[in-house]
Amino acid sequence: MSREGVSEDRVRAIFEASYTRLVGQLYAVCGDLSEAEDVVAEAFAKAVQHRSKFERADNPEAWLRTVAVNLSRSRWRRRQRGRRLERLAQGQAQGDERHPEIGVERLAVIAALRRLPRPQREAIALHYLADLPLHEVATATGVPLGTVKARLSRGRTALAALLAAHDEELSHDR
Repeated sequence: MSREGVSEDRVRAIFEASYTRLVGQLYAVCGDLSEAEDVVAEAFAKAVQHRSKFERADNPEAWLRTVAVNLSRSRWRRRQRGRRLERLAQGQAQGDERHPEIGVERLAVIAALRRLPRPQREAIALHYLADLPLHEVATATGVPLGTVKARLSRGRTALAALLAAHDEELSHDR
């Protein structure tokens, strides 16, 4: 079998083993299932495109996660620029709120996560939802370990406040 065939088989095997897990992790980061599926698929395409880098990776899934997180960040920045231009042109903000059918509690957590600053949301999603150790979160996000710890601490505090406010709103509505 040619080297190229072996490599494609390896990428396919890694895809089958980790696609669903990576989509779940990226969904927690970006809050949009379609976006998560797109960036994970694009990360796998980059693995094929940059085969030599991918094959040298000690942890292929971590390599894919880092690429997918970076792609998600780039898309987010592009959307933010577009939204700012749109607001300037129209004088109002417009948003796209799409959620898959999920439970009320999960929806509340996702809504609260989406309100956190992106760096805190990424740290929380990667550490608590993807079960990555702190040093892997630091590697995936490209920041020092101390920064990850600070983002987690601030993110937990903010998330607790957002969820408490949500619970209070629900109790007043009953």
